[in-house]
Amino acid sequence: MNCDHCDKPAVVHEVVIKNGAKTEVHLCQAHAAMAGYVPEPQPLNVLLTNIAPAARKGPPAPTCPGCTMTLAQFRQHGQVGCEQCYEVFGAVLEPLIERAHAGRTHHAGRLPRRRAAPIDLRELRMRLVRELDEAVAAEQYERAARLRDRLHGLGGEGATAGNGEPLKE
Repeated sequence: MNCDHCDKPAVVHEVVIKNGAKTEVHLCQAHAAMAGYVPEPQPLNVLLTNIAPAARKGPPAPTCPGCTMTLAQFRQHGQVGCEQCYEVFGAVLEPLIERAHAGRTHHAGRLPRRRAAPIDLRELRMRLVRELDEAVAAEQYERAARLRDRLHGLGGEGATAGNGEPLKE
């Protein structure tokens, strides 16, 4: 198929149906560019430089004031540089930490023997209540009874179910 304006081969073929009337347009590269259908061919590096500035716009990436690590460097290495990184990159780190530790963001494992402060009973109670609810939902009643007894052993507010009702004997 040749161009409607010259004898060169057509590279743009357009069919327009308006009010039931069908019109076909066939244009070569030059006439298509003049009509605004196809941009003039450009080298790839020119196209990429035109696209790259648009991708860079937006707020600057945060940088840790303690170790000067950027978010890109953290993503590349997967390790933070200092304790201040946890505050600076908190929005990115929190979901990663939760996923890696089964939804927990606070320490829930064993503590060193030489630790002077007692275990946070509130965290322990919350964990036991959560496990108790899971055991009851899974119909593991013996495990649920052991968890209930541990909660009673802690005393105080710990002897309530996850919904705030007292545990039944």
